[in-house]
Amino acid sequence: MSRYVGEPDFHHDAQDCTGVLLVNLGTPDQTDTRSVRRYLAEFLWDPRVVEIWRPLWWLILHGVILRLRPRKVAALYRSIWTPEGSPLLVIPKKQCELISERLANIAPGRIETVLAMRYGSPSIQAGLEELRNRGARRLLVLPLYPQYSATTTASVFDEVTRVLATWRWVPGLRFIQHYHDDPAYITALADSVREHWATNGQPDKLLMSFHGIPRRCLLDGDPYFCEVQKTGRLLAEALELSEDQWLLAFQSRFGREEWLSPYVDQTLRDWGKAGIRRVDVVCPGFSADCLETLEEISVQNRETFLESGGRKFHYIPALNARPDHIEVLSQLMLRNMAGWGSDDNELAARLARASAHGARA
Repeated sequence: MSRYVGEPDFHHDAQDCTGVLLVNLGTPDQTDTRSVRRYLAEFLWDPRVVEIWRPLWWLILHGVILRLRPRKVAALYRSIWTPEGSPLLVIPKKQCELISERLANIAPGRIETVLAMRYGSPSIQAGLEELRNRGARRLLVLPLYPQYSATTTASVFDEVTRVLATWRWVPGLRFIQHYHDDPAYITALADSVREHWATNGQPDKLLMSFHGIPRRCLLDGDPYFCEVQKTGRLLAEALELSEDQWLLAFQSRFGREEWLSPYVDQTLRDWGKAGIRRVDVVCPGFSADCLETLEEISVQNRETFLESGGRKFHYIPALNARPDHIEVLSQLMLRNMAGWGSDDNELAARLARASAHGARA
């Protein structure tokens, strides 16, 4: 029996297409403790996420973390769950639908667009198999992380290549690393902030919050910190903010080691005590709202600021399925598909030549 997945029903006159795989982090299927434990087990076992000697980490993960943390995290997910399900599945599904419609209008040839999650479902393997079944011979992968990190973007690459390594016919592959400084992305971010300010007025401080990673990742060469800083600087310039009107900080630290700083919670605590009355928070590293923005920022950190003396706290939503965000991502993919396309007039001739050489179809 072959170790590689083949395509015995392939037809030589089948129309090739370009497959687009959109990938986000993932979410539990439900908010019960068992579902959250299953999701956390997959997420936290990824060596890209936690770089600890595997035998030791297995004992810590299964002996301590997965015994204690799932119940608490499940309660947090329940607080943001919608009637349609997890925001981090509902919103990317809408993004995928709109991007598919947009690419059908602006991209050459047939484009098939599928959503996958790095952890949980729909899985990357399921997404790739769906694209293969639709006839994809060229594959464009877009991790929906604006800034590159080995903990996120590289993990997507690992899983994509792991799956493709089992295929007999590997498609042409292009992988979008990042779009942290894409001018249209920066403009969309700035417009979302301006729209919020047009309705609610401008704050004393704008805090740009990004997901943290251990500081040793920076010291080992991960470019995430540098790309985050560039995004923040470009957004501040687009908004014409002075240095004392904004700050960049990091959220979601885990464990005892030092992470990228300054920390969001400590910054908000200090600002509240210092008499800063109103703070707005925007999260330019998240392409869709999720637990980290809707609960950690908008609830936990709001409370931290107000309890420390602050008066007003506004969270500015992620770009989500805004039309300008869909256009940013569609144009980014179109540029990365340059030179790809199929000649429909060639299909019949290709079948004739293959049949002359004894092909079944």
